[in-house]
Amino acid sequence: MGKVTPRSPRAIRIAALAICGGVGAFLARAVLAIPETEPGLAPLVAANLEASGVKNAVTAVLLNFRGYDTLLEIAVLMLATIGVLSLSVTQSGTWDPIAVRADPVLSALTRFLAPIMILVSGYLLWAGEHAPGGAFQAGSVLGAAGVLLALSGYARPAWLSRFALRAAISVGFIVFLAVAIGEMIAGGLLLEYPADLAKTLMLLVETWLTVSIGAILVSLFIASASPAEELRMRSGGDR
Repeated sequence: MGKVTPRSPRAIRIAALAICGGVGAFLARAVLAIPETEPGLAPLVAANLEASGVKNAVTAVLLNFRGYDTLLEIAVLMLATIGVLSLSVTQSGTWDPIAVRADPVLSALTRFLAPIMILVSGYLLWAGEHAPGGAFQAGSVLGAAGVLLALSGYARPAWLSRFALRAAISVGFIVFLAVAIGEMIAGGLLLEYPADLAKTLMLLVETWLTVSIGAILVSLFIASASPAEELRMRSGGDR
């Protein structure tokens, strides 16, 4: 049997509940205080959409109008993944398959679905310029394909070294930051895309963000799961 995690003291649980309740009440009060006739930022976004370099308002907001937030979001995801991996006692759970053996039905379905999911991820990335989609949606589908492969008993590919995986986790943030700083070096402002290069630069950033988000989601899932060897030992050996 696995170790039972001791419960936190009642005072800590009550304090955490009170803090969460207070924050929730504050956010609810802030939302209810917004006037019903308030148009928000939608008219302003629509008026500047053509200058953003893309046709989709959501992509324009995430990658252009409030690129600072998106840059910080990917930084938080990257640091959280690094923290989870660093807390592991061993690295076996990050590299070994998490299924004792692949179920034949699930294995066959995975071989059929994984390539399709990768194609869907690429489509969502490309469609983000003019329709709902983008890096976070594409990265989520890509990560789901990796999780499905892990659940089907497939081990890490031989070409995917530990360094390559860590590079994939961080490359989205690195490219995003490089583009932001490059614009400053060129005489502009941080995350101020030149009008003639805005679409190209945002597509470049979103492409590598997709890779990082997919790698982050797979790494978080596998790092939090029990590896196949541990599952085999719990079940009393091979059966």
